[in-house]
Amino acid sequence: MEIHIKIIGVLFIALALSHLTFPKYFKWESELESLSLINKEMMIVHTFFVALVVFLMGLLCVGWSDELVNTEFGKVISLGFGVFWFLRLLIQFFGYSSSLWRGKTLETGIHILFSCFWFYTSFIFIYNFLSS
Repeated sequence: MEIHIKIIGVLFIALALSHLTFPKYFKWESELESLSLINKEMMIVHTFFVALVVFLMGLLCVGWSDELVNTEFGKVISLGFGVFWFLRLLIQFFGYSSSLWRGKTLETGIHILFSCFWFYTSFIFIYNFLSS
C-alpha cells in the first residue's frame, strides 16, 4: 500500500507543478481580461492555493506514507483524502460539460487519464482507511 501512496504523492507533486503552466496554456491574459479585478484575482489566487494543497498532499504521501498506512490517524487522513478525490472524480463527470472533451482526441485522452487517476487515488485512500 505504501508504494501506491508514494506513487500518488509523486503524481500530486507533478500535478501541482503543472499549475504553473495554466496561465499561458489557457491564455488567461486575454481570457480573463473581461473579468472584474476581484474575479480575475480570485481565479489566480485560488489556482495558487489549489496547487499548494495538492503539492502538500504529495509531500505528505511521499514523506509519510508509512504513517498514512500504519497509524490510526494516518488512516483517518487517508479517509479524508479518499473522500476529497472521490468528489473530484464526480466533478470530472458532473461539473464539467462533456462538450469540452467529447469528439476532441487530446481532450478526451486527458479526460480519461484524469478520470482514471481520480478513481485510482480515491480507491487507494479509501481502501487504506478500510484495511486493517
